[in-house]
Amino acid sequence: MPAALQITAASPDPALLDLPWHIPLEDWPEDLLAALPRGISRHVVRFVRLSGRVIAIKEIGESVAYREYALLRDLDRLDVPSVVPVGVITGRRAPDGEPLDSVLITKHLRFSLPYRALFSRHLAPDMATRLIDALAVLLVRLHLTGFYWGDVSLSNTLFRRDAGEFSAYLVDAETGDMHPQLTRGQREYDLEIARVNIIGELMDLEAGGLLRDVDDTVLVGEMLVQRYNELWAELTEAEEFSSADRWRVSARIQRLNQLGYDVGELQMTTDIDGTTVQIQPKVVDAGHHHRRLMRLTGLDVQENQARRLLNDMDTYRVATDQLGEDEELVAHEWLSEIFEPAIAAIPRNLRRKLEPAEAFHEILEHRWYLAEKAGHDVSTQEAVASYVSSVLPNRPDEEAILGLDTATLRAISDTDTEIGVQR
Repeated sequence: MPAALQITAASPDPALLDLPWHIPLEDWPEDLLAALPRGISRHVVRFVRLSGRVIAIKEIGESVAYREYALLRDLDRLDVPSVVPVGVITGRRAPDGEPLDSVLITKHLRFSLPYRALFSRHLAPDMATRLIDALAVLLVRLHLTGFYWGDVSLSNTLFRRDAGEFSAYLVDAETGDMHPQLTRGQREYDLEIARVNIIGELMDLEAGGLLRDVDDTVLVGEMLVQRYNELWAELTEAEEFSSADRWRVSARIQRLNQLGYDVGELQMTTDIDGTTVQIQPKVVDAGHHHRRLMRLTGLDVQENQARRLLNDMDTYRVATDQLGEDEELVAHEWLSEIFEPAIAAIPRNLRRKLEPAEAFHEILEHRWYLAEKAGHDVSTQEAVASYVSSVLPNRPDEEAILGLDTATLRAISDTDTEIGVQR
């Protein structure tokens, strides 16, 4: 091992030393690689199994690697959806002494997929719309923290299922920059980059025969701008009303909660004679439902999943006539009587199909379908049995990422590079 090799990591794993850093990443042996699909990237990226987990390794220049590592650590501390950085390795040299690029290492985001893998499986007719919604939410969250992305695209994003919708995670922060606060011009420029990139990516999918139910790719790009502006306005704009309509303060807070945000600070001012009131959210924190479910049950899930589980918990509270009981006691009972037995009933060989919270969401959807078909209520236990026998076995194995082998995934990635958006 060359003496000049340097590993920078918050918690370095000694097993990193066993990897063949003297070999260019594109030539690493197949037996080291994990069978995961790679999105389109300007850099060589490989997924590797290490110490019982999967890491993503990207070859990149030394200064850029350190900068991106620092930005990803900042985003992680701010709890913004993004991949978690592991470390940077520099000083790599081939056996003949030729310098090799440094690498940035991040944790693989379990149960996540790049957008091309999602479209290649034809998972839903409205896939493009749902991914755009998720990306708009992510971009707003980044901008609220003062992060300028600089290269917003579907390619630089990973997606995880979230109770029938998707949650988006930033993957590539190479062109990003952190500011105390973004100007309107910075936000709009980032949004324009996103619009142009997304239109190009969707046209690329269309050329490859992977895009369904989208008549106008330009319209989808414009949709991102619209969704972003709507959410940004709801989270940040001032609202003015008569002092007799003070109920609108609570209504604004409730709307933000329904969107999944807590209001940490609200500025409220009145005019000189006190007849007009103006309110403006000053601090909004994403994850309202996630935090409530975590507090009540300890379950760490996506925001929409948390919303769905909380709704079922509230339904259980009504059905068991416990409206007057302490919320935490009801939550504990729901967890032990409903959620945990449902997940435990899933056979071990099928548990890699979906995250537990997403599986439970689908069980609830299946329960509704069975009840509508039968014309009467169906118990969760019945729904689980039916779901496990007739639905779940046919779902793709998303923890193993579609069940494709390494050779097939490499062939797909090579095809994507040939016909894909040049980044």
